[in-house]
Amino acid sequence: MAVRILRIKQALNILGTKLKPCCANPATGFFRDGYCNTSDIDTGKHVVCAVVNKKFLDFTKLQGNDLTTANLQNNFPGLKPGDSWCLCALRWQEAHEAGCAPPIRPEATHIATLKIIDEELLQKYFLKDD
Repeated sequence: MAVRILRIKQALNILGTKLKPCCANPATGFFRDGYCNTSDIDTGKHVVCAVVNKKFLDFTKLQGNDLTTANLQNNFPGLKPGDSWCLCALRWQEAHEAGCAPPIRPEATHIATLKIIDEELLQKYFLKDD
């Protein structure tokens, strides 16, 4: 019996290099693997690795997405300013248009983001990776 080895293509970031993890505690990403990976089933495109701040957290709560309140059913502790999190690209862009987009970690932001948000705009929000 032959064994098939599944090869998964390494995801790239918006810099064109290997995608780095965004946050493991709490585990972020559509797949809750710490990376801002995406697939066809990720309709929200959780691809922007942002370092959230109070202004953004207040904004997104007003939009109906409360990221600060713990949801124990989903093992989600709630976010606080300074936490990294994979945001939906359109929510990040919406926050930018409202003047409250958080900074992003380009090394951990999936290349699929560039299909939704202009690269020059993103560059204005770059943080250096630690």
